[in-house]
Amino acid sequence: MASDHERSLAPRGRRAARLVADHMRDAQIAPALVLCSSARRTQETLELISPALGPQAVVLVERGLYGASAGELLARVRDVSDSVSSLMIVGHNPGLEDLAATLAGAGVADGLDRMAIKFPTAALAVLTVPTAWGDLAPGGATLASYVVPRDLG
Repeated sequence: MASDHERSLAPRGRRAARLVADHMRDAQIAPALVLCSSARRTQETLELISPALGPQAVVLVERGLYGASAGELLARVRDVSDSVSSLMIVGHNPGLEDLAATLAGAGVADGLDRMAIKFPTAALAVLTVPTAWGDLAPGGATLASYVVPRDLG
């Protein structure tokens, strides 16, 4: 049996990633930098959404994102260069879910409520960050949108 780090993306996760990729293309969500966990399933997710990223995206696969807590993820985000205009993290719960909830101090009420209830596989929370990455603090972002694969398919 494969370790959790080596576990493949389930068929449901593959379908979800394709739906999110279509949504990203339609909504013109094209991050400049993508930080991706080194786990096999996150890299498979990245491969499925990569057509939506556009040619300008820089992708970094990092072992430290695997199993990272919200605090660890926030520390990594704070290390991003201020020259990076937008960022996407392809990672794992509960850390990613906790990070989104921690950062979103305001935003689409329906999205904030839904995000607090469930942050399923391939959920996409788009946050607006009005400050430098290094200055990002809890409650310092606005939730612009929140979609889950069920909304898209």
